Amino acid sequence: MLEEKLTLIETIPSFEVIGLKLPFKTQNRNGQSNRDGGQLWQKFEQEQVASKIPRKLSEDIFAVYFDYEGNHTDPFSYFVGCQVVPGSPMPEGLDRLIIPAQTYQKIRVRGPMPDCISGFWREVWKSKIPRAYRVDFERYGEKSKNWDLAEIEVFLSIN
Repeated sequence: MLEEKLTLIETIPSFEVIGLKLPFKTQNRNGQSNRDGGQLWQKFEQEQVASKIPRKLSEDIFAVYFDYEGNHTDPFSYFVGCQVVPGSPMPEGLDRLIIPAQTYQKIRVRGPMPDCISGFWREVWKSKIPRAYRVDFERYGEKSKNWDLAEIEVFLSIN
């Protein structure tokens, strides 16, 4: 149950990520965002994008949902990258995204990948979390690497 996973409300200052942006908006209809996001992740991994990003603050990977046109049923933009020192040089072919300072509902998601994260989002869409639909993100750290029992931190922008 989602309610059991709710941890805390956290205000996070603005930060910067460099990586790959989906070149078009996607949406949560007919599995479209799963396909589009999966292809972007594949490209990120196959091209070893993380190794090309200068001045990373960690090896954590961020999946960012932003530029929502409404709620979870409407189109949105998607980005995969790493947090960097602000103003870091940007390698050719990559994109920069500024995550604005905002308040988040922080939730830890645990389970086998990728089912745990897609199941988590289905729960969120049905939940009563007061989402702001500004910028949401998932942080994939060291504990996310075991796909049999991954742990991912999810940050939902809230009102």
